[in-house]
This record gives sequence, C-alpha cells and structure tokens, in this order.
Amino acid sequence: MKIVVGMSGGVDSSVAALLLKERGYEVIGVFMKNWEEKDDSGLCTATEDYDDVRRVCDTIDIPYYTVNFAKEYYDSVFTYFLDEYKKGRTPNPDVLCNREIKFKRFLDYALKVVGGDYLATGHYAQIDFVNEQYRLKRAFDHNKDQTYFLCQLGQKELADVMFPIGHLSKSEVRRMAVKNNLSTARKKDSTGICFIGERPFTQFLSQYLPAKPGEIVDLAGNVKGIHQGLMYYTLGQRKGLGIGGGEGTGEPWFVVSKDMNKNELVVVQGDSHPALYSKSLEASEMNWIAGHAPAKEFKCTAKFRYRQPDQGVSVRVAPDRLFIDFDEPQKAVTPGQVVVLYQGNICLGGGIIDYIEMI
Repeated sequence: MKIVVGMSGGVDSSVAALLLKERGYEVIGVFMKNWEEKDDSGLCTATEDYDDVRRVCDTIDIPYYTVNFAKEYYDSVFTYFLDEYKKGRTPNPDVLCNREIKFKRFLDYALKVVGGDYLATGHYAQIDFVNEQYRLKRAFDHNKDQTYFLCQLGQKELADVMFPIGHLSKSEVRRMAVKNNLSTARKKDSTGICFIGERPFTQFLSQYLPAKPGEIVDLAGNVKGIHQGLMYYTLGQRKGLGIGGGEGTGEPWFVVSKDMNKNELVVVQGDSHPALYSKSLEASEMNWIAGHAPAKEFKCTAKFRYRQPDQGVSVRVAPDRLFIDFDEPQKAVTPGQVVVLYQGNICLGGGIIDYIEMI
C-alpha cells in the first residue's frame, strides 16, 4: 500500500512518515509550498523547511517531492483572509487552508498524481469507522488536539486520510524523533499564520490593506484614544490599545466592539464588564462531518476558539444557519472565527460565527 505523507519540515510529520515506514508501507514524502514571499531578512522559510524534509526523508530512506500550491492558496485562502479583515471580522485561515488546500487540492494530488492509496499528515487527531461512518476523534494528547482546525472535513476526506501520530503524546513524538536521529527532533513548533511568519501582524497586514486610524471610545462615546485601524484589533483584546487605566476603576481597557460606519473602536473597563460577554451566536457555512446534523435540536459542547475548554451549549439547526445558546455567558466570542461542536471525544463539525447576542 502506497501512502503519501504531507511533510511540513516539522517533527510531527517527520514521525508520521517514520511510523508508516516502520509498519511496512510504501511511503512517499511530499512537501507542499503555499507561500512565495520572503520574510524581512530576505529568507524564505519554505526553503529551510524543505531542507529539513529532505534530511528526514534521506534518514528514513523514502523518496520525496515538492508541490507548489501558492496560487491556489492565495486565491482560496489569502483573499478570504483579507476580505474578512476588511469587514472588521477576525478569520481563521488555518481552518480554511485545511478545507481548501491540504484536504482538497493536496489530497487530490496525492491520490491522483502521485498514485497514493492514502494521504497521511502529522495532525494530532484520530479517525475511526463506526456504523458505516467515519468519525473524527480528538487526539490522545488533548493539549495538542487539532480537531478544531479539521472541523470542515467530511466523509469523503476522512475515507482517504490517516493521522499516524494521533494516538501519541507530543513528548513521545519528540522521543521517537531523537531515537531515530531525525533532524527535526528538537525543531521548535511553528506558531501563528504561515504567511506572516515572525513579522508583527500589523506590519504584515498594512502591506495589503490601507490603515485608517480613528477614535477609541467608551460605551458613552467618550474619546479614550486613537486606534491605528479597526482591522488590527479583535474583540476582547487588551494589549496594544495605548490607553492608561488611570481613571474610573483603574482597571485595564478591553475591546468590546467595532463601529465600521464611524470607524470607532469601542472599549470597556475591566475584564468582567458585562458588555464583553454574550449568551448565544448564529453561525453559517456549517460542515457536519457525518454529512448531517445529529438532530434538529440537541445539546453538546463547543469551542469558540482553539485552546478553549469545552463549553456546554444547546444547538438549533436551520436550513442554512445554526443557532447556539450558551449554558454560561461567554467572553469575547468573535465573528469570523469558527465554532466547533463536540459530543464527548467526537468532533461533529464546525461553522463560521456570524453574529453574537450580548447578555
């Protein structure tokens, strides 16, 4: 059986390839390049990552190739990213990249061009097959679980995908890499959005969208400062506002909303201010991993951002919308981000947060 492994140049995909080779599969490593631009130092991090892929594949003795999806990534992911910021929303490009690039175009490439039977990646997630249905399950290492970012996959994708390290802890993955002399064994995990790299976010975004400074106001309309452009701020943000706490309660200020018409950033004082909390949301573009919702109305848990502990919710399904009521008020739920639903360890799917209802 031939398995194509998406090699990122990191330790996780390196060990995924190693495990499959040890199990006797015919393994082919493919490095996917999604971004062409160099960073401020003139370096293209993709070049360094490909060098790591080459070293790892040489060590475990498998062939390796590269494929360039930079144009597809720009058209399908990056333009969406910019459009959302223009609207004052905060998108999650990693979820879209998995749906449109890694498990669509790259999956097709792995199966049809390379001739693989499966595509494997280094994601921390698990798949099983129960009652004639594929299920996406949380990883063994809940601290590294990446099902949040995989919530837009479906039955078609899961049938052709493997996650070889989903049953391992991160520390075990590192130990395996060290034991087998993989060059990526101690490589730092990548963080943030791939096309921004180590650059400050505001510096990167200003290259593509014109900044329009405006006033920072409180709920009563009192001017508290000047913002550098609404696109640079997200709900619940505390740092980078440039407002001292030396008035009122003396507590820090937090972003509570954006007025796109007036170009005003609205803030409140204190992290427990009621205006920071919402009681429900409305979502669209909902993807059900099973192909359908479990019921028209049901209870489950949800994450409104990665790393957040599960929150109890009640869900009502409409033809093209999803209405979610929170068991407890939630802080800084953000339009443009992704809400992901779970039943225990099973990921049900996810959708885009469109509106929130404040308490």
